[in-house]
Amino acid sequence: MSTLLKILIKLGLALALVSLGLEYGRAQPLPSSSTTSPPDAPALYQQHCAACHGAQRLGGMGPALLPESLERLRKPEALKVMGAGRPATQMQGFAGKLSEAELQALAAYIYQPVQPAPQWRDADIQASRSFDAASRDWPARPQWRADPMNLFVVVEGGDHHVSLVDGDSFEPIHRFASRFALHGGPKFSPDGRYVYFGSRDGWISKYDLWNLKLVAEVRAGINMRNVAVSGDGRWVMAANYLPHTVVLFDADLQLVKRFDARSLDGQQSSRASAVYDAAPRRSFVVALKDVAELWEISYDPKAPPIYDGLVHDYRMAEAIAKPGYQNARRTPLDEPLDDFFFDDAYTHVLGAARPRAEGSAMLGQVVNLDVRRKISNLPIAGMPHLGSGISFDWQGRRVMASPNLKDGRISVIDLKNWSALREITTPGPGFFMRSHAKSRYAWTDSMMSPAAKDTLSIIDKQTLELVAQVREPGKTLAHVEFTKDGRYVLASLWEMDGALIVYDAASFKEVKRIPMSKPVGKYNVWNKISREEGTSH
Repeated sequence: MSTLLKILIKLGLALALVSLGLEYGRAQPLPSSSTTSPPDAPALYQQHCAACHGAQRLGGMGPALLPESLERLRKPEALKVMGAGRPATQMQGFAGKLSEAELQALAAYIYQPVQPAPQWRDADIQASRSFDAASRDWPARPQWRADPMNLFVVVEGGDHHVSLVDGDSFEPIHRFASRFALHGGPKFSPDGRYVYFGSRDGWISKYDLWNLKLVAEVRAGINMRNVAVSGDGRWVMAANYLPHTVVLFDADLQLVKRFDARSLDGQQSSRASAVYDAAPRRSFVVALKDVAELWEISYDPKAPPIYDGLVHDYRMAEAIAKPGYQNARRTPLDEPLDDFFFDDAYTHVLGAARPRAEGSAMLGQVVNLDVRRKISNLPIAGMPHLGSGISFDWQGRRVMASPNLKDGRISVIDLKNWSALREITTPGPGFFMRSHAKSRYAWTDSMMSPAAKDTLSIIDKQTLELVAQVREPGKTLAHVEFTKDGRYVLASLWEMDGALIVYDAASFKEVKRIPMSKPVGKYNVWNKISREEGTSH
């Protein structure tokens, strides 16, 4: 065979193979996007987020990105922040750097629990603390002109700031940045000079209102419910969801003691759902969300010893006791409590737990702290928000009124025999209720109702009838607080371009509007430190 013929045969075979390959290629389906690898969310987080939010999502320059910390931030809003950033912060937008699929993967990732569950030990708490030693020499008087007892501390959730407002002129005095997602309401020292803020991320901040400066900060936990300040101003206590702890600090936020929130036998751990100061008892009272116990932790050095078991005669020292000072005195309950309300003497706690299952009944209890047991059921339906309850006199008896997170009702309870006196119908379920001893009226919102979130209802405390309403159509109107003298009511227009709206407490007419960035709550110094009957404590 000639050389030329061999070359022609080889070329023919090559062309045939190329043609076969092209036909095969045309016969094969193109790769589908559904078969591509999904975005690696943990790797994306470490590359773009860890520097500010921490390698374990525990927070740093930015807030913690954990399910417990994000429970009030819906995923669509989280995606919006991730894509566009957050104004007036260092949070940049990633819409130009990450694809929609990558942003979706990151959003899903941060709403999943960290495994294993992160710890926050004594050494972590102590290492987190900062303190301005110069604060000891700051002037012991306000460095501004206004009544320090009629000052309003306003938490602005829109851009995480706090504003101070003069309760007489309704003019802003000062504004400063806060930690992310303050929660549980600020608490004040007895003289009104210092305010303590607690954040969802577990940070406690001590701020000098008279000198307009930060004094100290400490991180008590990873996810915190609220803080309480003792009636003598010497102690601060934090209740944590994560880890399951209750933490005691001195007034300058130095760690004193950490309590693991566990059952007496140590077998069950619990989130701490609320802590409040019981000043007349010189103690903190703590509700546990997952263990059927109520704790009382005394800061009275003369507190009687604690006997956790059954004792025939404690006077004979028949059992081993632990000191009553700064230790947990346990009251066993039928069910755990989420939140609670004190009667005027601070002898009884009125508490309720969230329903365990859909359609199940609310489990309300009245607990006597002296005898350390439940003494009555609490006849209150739905899902009462007892932490926002108020007390007042009605027809010669002392009563408590509570809003309801599930139903449009205000429940009125007799504080002597624990009977239900009245159910007052409101336009929808609400979160807050406020009044003042010098006002005939109580105000409540319906912010949990999509249809009535724009309405504040005004109730006559003498007739227990709804007598008036104020509205901001289509917007959220919530959380009122009275001035020191009870003459005016400040309400929150709960919007990013919101405002404090000042109303005359007698005529219900608008007096003034102060622009604010989603003012989620405002707190009058005098009402708080005097434990005014119409405000939460």
